[in-house]
Amino acid sequence: MLMPRYRQHTHTLALLAVGSAACLALPVSPAAGLLAGVVIALVFGNPVHGWTSRGAGVLLKIAIVTLGAGMNLGVVWRTGADGFGYTLAGLILTLSLGLWLGRRAGLSRDLSLLLATGTAICGGSAIAAMSGAIRPRAHDATVALAVVFLLNAVALFAFPPVGRALGFSPEQFGLWAALAIHDTSSVAGAAAAYGGTALSVAVTVKLARALWIVPVTAGASLWKGQTGEGNNRGFRARCLVPPGFILGYLAMAALFTWMPFDGLSRALPVFGGIAHRGMTAALFLIGAGLSRDALRQTGLRPLGVAAALWVVVSIVSAAGLRMGWIG
Repeated sequence: MLMPRYRQHTHTLALLAVGSAACLALPVSPAAGLLAGVVIALVFGNPVHGWTSRGAGVLLKIAIVTLGAGMNLGVVWRTGADGFGYTLAGLILTLSLGLWLGRRAGLSRDLSLLLATGTAICGGSAIAAMSGAIRPRAHDATVALAVVFLLNAVALFAFPPVGRALGFSPEQFGLWAALAIHDTSSVAGAAAAYGGTALSVAVTVKLARALWIVPVTAGASLWKGQTGEGNNRGFRARCLVPPGFILGYLAMAALFTWMPFDGLSRALPVFGGIAHRGMTAALFLIGAGLSRDALRQTGLRPLGVAAALWVVVSIVSAAGLRMGWIG
């Protein structure tokens, strides 16, 4: 029986339940899943935002871990090692440009750093980790997450047609998506929509890039401690541990690399199906998390700074791919 405060939202709850089930049971595209979630949220609202947010997080992590099935750990290592130079350069340039743009726009230093970190590494996960390191105002963290969410939604629809217009191969598109799109969920969704090997390339590169959360947030925590701003002792130990879903992805890849027996090989299509449908359902719930309040809270200046930074990163990385400097 529904709790009294949810009874007036029976139809919305039913739509969310049916939409989630459809994404898990039917061959729904990631873009369609996200769009359906956004429409439900904006038209009917979402009375269980906390539940859908947690559900999206769980499904996304399961999908990413299962994407490790069939991956060769040697390939994962080489991908990370080969991209070390341009990844480090991109991080430094993105963080520096983001802080400069934020200062020019009159944003707080913490909000500028959150937006720059989300763009440079992996969107919401990086913003959450950095929030633990620098202890920003709650409003700054909320605005940064809302801005990144909006840009993720745009990227999911915009990147595949732009990639085709630029003539990118699936491998090139996967690399571009990993370098230029904020969150792993949207990287995977855009790459899945592009087709071919774009998804495996995108996820491998993005997860290798996400490991930079550890040194960047550790450095921010130490810096905050040295400047006497906030109490970060508890965070310093936690920030040295990579996110659990990355460790799970690497463990799954290690299993398929070092224990390639027939049973695992036959299970590959099952893991692939779980990854695709889990990702689609996660995107549906992420879309359902959008709200009119979030759109109002975002504000034009933070959105303008984040969008300008994102456009620069997208153009520079696309140019690097076209000219053969990257990849």
